[in-house]
Amino acid sequence: MKFRTKMTLCMLALLSALFGIGGSLLIAESFRDALERERDAAFTSCRMAWTALQIVNGLDPYLDGEALSKTMEQLYEQDRSGWAALRLSTEETVLYSVENSAAYLLSGTPRPASGGCIFHIAPGADGEQYLLLSSAVETNGDILYLQTAHNISALYTTRRGQQQTYFRVFAIMAVLCAALSYTVSRVLTKPLEGLSQTSRAIAGGDFSSRVPVRSADEIGMVSEDFNAMAAQMEETVSQLHQAVERQERFVGSFAHEMKTPMTSLIGYAELLRSGTLTPEEQIEAAGYIYSEGKRLENLSRKLLELLVLKQKGGLPFTEISPSDLIGELVERLRPLCVKRNISVASDCQRGVCLMEPDLIWSLLVNLTDNAQKAMDGGGHILFRSDMLPDGCRIQVMDDGPGIPTEALAHLTEAFYRVDKARSRKQGGFGL
Repeated sequence: MKFRTKMTLCMLALLSALFGIGGSLLIAESFRDALERERDAAFTSCRMAWTALQIVNGLDPYLDGEALSKTMEQLYEQDRSGWAALRLSTEETVLYSVENSAAYLLSGTPRPASGGCIFHIAPGADGEQYLLLSSAVETNGDILYLQTAHNISALYTTRRGQQQTYFRVFAIMAVLCAALSYTVSRVLTKPLEGLSQTSRAIAGGDFSSRVPVRSADEIGMVSEDFNAMAAQMEETVSQLHQAVERQERFVGSFAHEMKTPMTSLIGYAELLRSGTLTPEEQIEAAGYIYSEGKRLENLSRKLLELLVLKQKGGLPFTEISPSDLIGELVERLRPLCVKRNISVASDCQRGVCLMEPDLIWSLLVNLTDNAQKAMDGGGHILFRSDMLPDGCRIQVMDDGPGIPTEALAHLTEAFYRVDKARSRKQGGFGL
């Protein structure tokens, strides 16, 4: 069951409970008040009748039953609409009675004690509802019983009308509430549907899918957080793909770099084993084997340095003067650079900073070697260091052609070389 259906059913249940309880209590209270008014009216009529009888009896203490009967007849004629049935009697004799369809109800009405009054509601044979009142008064040593019946069917008719109106109003309100709650819940859950669709799209591999944010409420905040999570996931997956691609290129490049010298070594070794070479050719073959062996040695050393670079993240740093480190490096490099018609100079600020000197030295040597290989006709190499509040900045500048823009992103990839032919000829590995 969908959430919007659950919400609609909950709203209908809540409306039914509140409206049902409230409407039922209101109708019941209205009916109770009307019935109480009928009882008061019946009691007032009864009291007036007793008053009239007491007055007549007081004027003539020896008034017989016939006079009392006539008095009751006169009272009934004066208020015929108020009484549906009327009976005045003693213990043994009925003094006056109005015979109609409701008169039989008075026969079964219990008689109260002297001065008492009993109310009772009973249905008539005609389908009407009657309020029965039985009262007793002692007069001249005798107890007179006055029993009356009042038609209260109008109260029940009014209550049925109120109930029918209540059911019609309830049905209309239930339909309106269902339509409104379903519409509101659909609007509220629409972003959740988009969130679910985007989740399935991401699970299917579309990491660029995002949830549209249309509000600033809690659902909007969830959508924004989901988009941030999706963006971070996309970046992480992209980095993993790039790492896998770099690893595949590394393995392929390493296999290629190993294949060339190994092929040469095996080939010249076969020639030496054949014994058909002249002494000069043997010396030449041995020279090739030696050079390719040195090439493999350099490759192994470079790979070892690369491994050390990746594992030295936790080594402690020491306070070193960049100017002293660069000065020593320039003095060592100058004789080699002079042979290639390259001048080497430095411009360094005095100061110290924390560094790992062996790694920095290896880095600067590699940068210088790259700069020399890029300047075939000579040039200038300048080392510069500037002291910063949080460390230092070291720059190696040369007169070479520079690195192409598209190659900058691949500089830290193993075996990557901008000019592969010249790098291999000059002994470079791209490490």
